[in-house]
Amino acid sequence: MHEEQFFLDRIEQAVPTDKETIMAAFYEFLELEHLYESAAEIVKTQLNIYDNEFSFKFQRNPIHGIESRIKSPQSIVEKLQRKGFPLSAKSARQNLMDIAGIRVVCYYVQDIYALAELLHLQETFQVVKVKDYIKHPKPSGYRSLHMILTVPVRLAGGRQLVPVEIQIRTIAMDFWASLEHQLHYKTDCVVSDALKEELRDCAETIAQTDLQMQDIYQRIHDLD
Repeated sequence: MHEEQFFLDRIEQAVPTDKETIMAAFYEFLELEHLYESAAEIVKTQLNIYDNEFSFKFQRNPIHGIESRIKSPQSIVEKLQRKGFPLSAKSARQNLMDIAGIRVVCYYVQDIYALAELLHLQETFQVVKVKDYIKHPKPSGYRSLHMILTVPVRLAGGRQLVPVEIQIRTIAMDFWASLEHQLHYKTDCVVSDALKEELRDCAETIAQTDLQMQDIYQRIHDLD
């Protein structure tokens, strides 16, 4: 109820209009939320199919865990306002590519690229954009493979193509990213340049550990 009131207040402030029109806009955002939830579920289902197939063929799972999140109407409105876009469900679909997000945590770096290749080959998905922060880390040290796919969702009203952002990373990368996010966004303190350098050093150490663990796994696998 709090989120609904927040949404109504924001819309009314930005585009003064009657209550009925504002409520109609709110329900359009709820429909949008359902649409993107459906798209995320389709991608998660396909990823689990790949994981199960991999387990059957190679006796191990490449995926440690999958998490999804859908931006709430409140978050969507805040981002549209921040970027100067019109406050409507149509505007959100046209301008935001990260309403639906999926984080896939893998065991090894090679698993990340194997999953990415499978997603590329999936006939029903279309890869719109790829950012490889593993081969080209962010200045902070952040590493992950980002993909945006369009996913066909078949509802009663027909078929719609919906973008879904996927972040694929190892357990070690996810550990670092979670702590780095907490330091920057969950505290009020200013992170000094010296601490930022330490964080980058930690990211480098973790990246080397990732490769070393993959090498150890491969050598043990070759002995079988």
